[in-house]
Amino acid sequence: MNESCRTLLIIDDDKPVRHSITAFLEDSGYRVLEAADGPSGLALFDEGEVELVITDLRMPTMDGLGVLKSLHEKSSDIPVIVISGAGVMSDVVSALRLGAADYLIKPIVDMEVLEHSVEKALERRDLIAQNKKYREKIEKTNKDLRDNLRVLERDQLAGRQVQRRLLPKPLTTAEGYSAAHHIAPSLYLSGDFVDYAHIKGRYLAFYLADVSGHGASSAFVTIWLKHIVSRMVREEGLFGDEASFADGANEMLRAINRELVETSLNHHLTFFVGVIDTHTHEMRYVVAGHLPMPLLVTEQGAEFITGSGKPVGIFRDVSWTIHSQILPEKFSLVCFSDGVLEILPPTSLQEKEAYLLELLAQKAQNLEAVCDAVGVDEVTATPDDIAILTITRGY
Repeated sequence: MNESCRTLLIIDDDKPVRHSITAFLEDSGYRVLEAADGPSGLALFDEGEVELVITDLRMPTMDGLGVLKSLHEKSSDIPVIVISGAGVMSDVVSALRLGAADYLIKPIVDMEVLEHSVEKALERRDLIAQNKKYREKIEKTNKDLRDNLRVLERDQLAGRQVQRRLLPKPLTTAEGYSAAHHIAPSLYLSGDFVDYAHIKGRYLAFYLADVSGHGASSAFVTIWLKHIVSRMVREEGLFGDEASFADGANEMLRAINRELVETSLNHHLTFFVGVIDTHTHEMRYVVAGHLPMPLLVTEQGAEFITGSGKPVGIFRDVSWTIHSQILPEKFSLVCFSDGVLEILPPTSLQEKEAYLLELLAQKAQNLEAVCDAVGVDEVTATPDDIAILTITRGY
């Protein structure tokens, strides 16, 4: 017996044959409807309960091929088994071309053959229905994913526009110092950030920060970083006098480190922070886990400036060493985030650093020349965020 009662339709003008097939299939657990001709059978089918049709081929008014064609016009997935006493090959071919699930020859001596044909046709129908539902589910899921992706892209694009608005515009001081930057994010949003400002008409303060990780959470930290540093400059006078010039970079990093450790944002940062007294041309700077080291390019060539220190946001109590250097009348200070190392041809870190020195010795007079030299604009998909900050004078 079938686990569920399936409704079948028998269309045959031969009443004894029709009754015998009906009796056998009902004994096998099916619910069977009977029709003596094609039009009557189609009317029963239109009631909407039939899951499989068995039709005789030779009938008056409308033959089995006509029934088969009409049924598949009404429902393309309805299985139809054709039975016939003629056994003409052309009829078999015509029935199968019109979509018949099977073709049996009368008389049906072994009814189990018919039952087997019915079971297989219903299994195929069920499989087709399941596949259709599965496809519809997949299509809906894909549509939802596309819709969610569009929303995410809009959100990411909006976040990118916010982040770009927070970045500084290129500036030039009266003393001839110029600051500019370029950021190439690996995703919509960048975990690299730069900022600079000419404070009190004397101190040119700047930093390049690289937040651990990628994407929205790292970008959020850069926005938070912009806020906290701006607040320190505005409310606490960071880099606004000689005392802050002397130790302001250390003070800034200690405040950021304290906030990161206490708030548990699960990110740390590497930094290069510098401030130039544009009157005396002295630069004080701090290195906090930053790599590669900034390059100082002068008429004598290019060299990495010295310094080291721990990253920010990992250790609770930490200070950084303030380094000092007198800048020449003509120079270019070039700072990179570590993403630039990913696009350089050499394989080892030492080779990449030597390549940078050689590359920028004659091509660091401005930001455009630096970007062109390292080929950052030619990279279509960067494996990591790339930030470039240039401070120049005399070019």
